[in-house]
Amino acid sequence: MAIHIVEEANRCLHCKRPMCQKGCPISTSIPQVIQLFQEGKMSEAGQMLFENNPLSVVCSIVCNHEGQCEGHCIRGRKDTPVHFSAIESFISDLYLDRMAVERAESNGHMAAVIGAGPAGITVAVELAKAGYEVTIFDSKERIGGVMRYGIPDFRLPRTILDRYAARLEQMGIKFRANATIGGALEIHDLFRDGYESVFVGTGVWRPKTLGMRGESLANVHFSVDYLADPDAFDLGETVAVIGVGNSAMDVARTALRHGARHVTMYARSKHVSASSDELVYAQLEGAEIVYGKAITLITEDGPVFKTAIFDEDDKVTGYQDELDQQHADSTIISISQGPKNKLILTTAGLEGSDRGLLVTDENGMTTVDGVFAAGDVVTGSKTVVHAVAAAKEVAESMKRYMEAKAAAGEEGSEPAGPVHHVHDTMDV
Repeated sequence: MAIHIVEEANRCLHCKRPMCQKGCPISTSIPQVIQLFQEGKMSEAGQMLFENNPLSVVCSIVCNHEGQCEGHCIRGRKDTPVHFSAIESFISDLYLDRMAVERAESNGHMAAVIGAGPAGITVAVELAKAGYEVTIFDSKERIGGVMRYGIPDFRLPRTILDRYAARLEQMGIKFRANATIGGALEIHDLFRDGYESVFVGTGVWRPKTLGMRGESLANVHFSVDYLADPDAFDLGETVAVIGVGNSAMDVARTALRHGARHVTMYARSKHVSASSDELVYAQLEGAEIVYGKAITLITEDGPVFKTAIFDEDDKVTGYQDELDQQHADSTIISISQGPKNKLILTTAGLEGSDRGLLVTDENGMTTVDGVFAAGDVVTGSKTVVHAVAAAKEVAESMKRYMEAKAAAGEEGSEPAGPVHHVHDTMDV
């Protein structure tokens, strides 16, 4: 492994205009990190990674590297791209345990973070580094959000998230587990108790339904529920998965690891939305994919499909008349998720789009003064690195907001706050 990483680092051309960095959603300084690695400056390289991306360890493992940094590598045009993910994983994993964590001196101001996923953790870290007293509230018992309850352990070991939890505690970040804001506590209670701004990073945990007969049957499940606790399910030997995204690949691979002998994923067309790496892994582990199957209903015996008719360009031109009943002990629906609506229902003035996503302005502030949001709850389901990148920007907006509020308080008047130009960011 070490030899491989060194060889990969030595293949870097150190481009003056690094396309790999442009392909990274959070603009990681890839050539500089590799240069420090080659010079044996591991701590400096790790610090550079973590300063830019607090979840560098996670992103080095779960990012879609082929579509981002490695997919933009110049070497990849005629050869194999430099596998920066392996280099980043080695450096950041080493640095996570070696980094010197110094608790910043408190500036006397409090901020609340709702949701302990990628966006929430990022905001908490950025604010804590600036001296803010931060408390994270989450409905689950441990931090991680989708990283812990949506990504299988064989892809992202839980031990990494446990190590992060220890680091957050060392930074002075408080964590209140099993606390659903929008239940017994509401956002207005947070302001009442002294929090000067609130960040919402609750993600998307409501499964998107097919809206057809059979979804309530006992042997039908949603991917977000299954991945949260696979041990709670007895799927049987034959499993049908509706969908071919990254989540569907995780479901298929998890089911095979939990006793299923035959797992088949069904796609409406011949397009697979999952990354090619995840597709290859799923197929290597025994999952099958059947294309051109449009789900029409689900029975206790399994899903029923219409079979697509393709033209010479592999476009669907119609469907065969005869329905196709496929046998499955269990059917898992994996066609995306949306946000839950507890916060909107319990917070006066908090607006959502027609998809239930929170509406924010260019500063990341919602339609309620002092309440900010970023990540999947604003954009819809995206990747960990996209959530981190957006949350970093919003953390800066929160700092400016609280600084302005404090300055106005010292002058004996209420601050005007950021100017709101509200727009729906669901298509961002």
